[in-house]
Amino acid sequence: MNFLFKRFPTLEKKLPYVSLGKFPTPVIPLEQLGKDLGICKLYLKNDGMSGSLYGGNKIRKLEYLLADARQKNAKEILTFGATGSNHALATAVYAKKFNLACTCMLMSQPNADYVARNLKLGHVSSSRLRHYNSEKGMYIPLIGRMIQRFITTGKFPYIIWPGGSSPLGTIGYVNAGLELNDQIEKGLVPEPDKIYVTMGTMGTAVGLIIGLKVSGLKTHVKAIRVVEAHMGNAKKFKALFKKTVSLLRFCDPTFPDLTLEEKDVDINNDFFGEKYALFSKPGMAAVKLMQKTQDIKLEGTYTGKTLAALIQSTALQAFGNEVILFWNTYNAIDFSDKISGVNYKNLPIAFHRFFEKDVQPLDKINH
Repeated sequence: MNFLFKRFPTLEKKLPYVSLGKFPTPVIPLEQLGKDLGICKLYLKNDGMSGSLYGGNKIRKLEYLLADARQKNAKEILTFGATGSNHALATAVYAKKFNLACTCMLMSQPNADYVARNLKLGHVSSSRLRHYNSEKGMYIPLIGRMIQRFITTGKFPYIIWPGGSSPLGTIGYVNAGLELNDQIEKGLVPEPDKIYVTMGTMGTAVGLIIGLKVSGLKTHVKAIRVVEAHMGNAKKFKALFKKTVSLLRFCDPTFPDLTLEEKDVDINNDFFGEKYALFSKPGMAAVKLMQKTQDIKLEGTYTGKTLAALIQSTALQAFGNEVILFWNTYNAIDFSDKISGVNYKNLPIAFHRFFEKDVQPLDKINH
């Protein structure tokens, strides 16, 4: 169910939308983990279960972005990310569902086990995978790709920027905030005092705050930055909030003219680590703890670092009777059967090293 459209019917007529996911995603108590951490009311919102083909937080954004691409009669999606990008993979998987060609322009990152798995599924999803050593090194090929596609098809590719965190994509998490409110009203979870969520390109955290404000909830969002500061910071956070609210009000003037107060922008910069996608000891300890206590899989680039921030918070303060919600953004759908027969040598040669060289040391320890 789309709770945003239920609340604001005019938006359904004005916004591009296609149903991709399995919503609402479940909210579950983390009793054993809560006991270990000294949190008496700890819950998890599992967006890992957001889709049948592939899960995670990107599906909510793609429901609007891919619908927009189809509405504009696009023939190809062009998107970006690191080599093991969950966003790029989700885009490829769901673009294929609509027979849209997909090109993923991927930049180098520290090697990890999930990188090889994601590359294989991207290949199976018929996406064109292109590797670049740096962001700057991608600019000229990007322009060339745009021109070449226009010459051959008469149309530019539809661009989905990293993380899908445009104002349109962010609306997916506005709906998520309203979805959580519905689960609260049904008694499935108490109103959280705090939500811990990963912050990459910011669309998830920003959209959640908008959705919570519209719902009248007092829940405070704690965003844990896991990308370089130039990609995720307070200035860009505020700008994305303003642009997303403006888009919603443009489509439906009855949508509230929300404001973002300084206290709403709660970005924790302490868990990024040394480099994007380089695992950290606190992050991997958190991954192991979640697996051991709740049999829920996290990973070292995003969700492990976010849980590590929550764990540290328990050492610094007593949550008492507060309700704490951990928002899991990591795919929980097992796709191993889909990639079991894939020979990595069928991928472009630039990616072969991610299969032939060791993963980073903390990922080796994890296995």
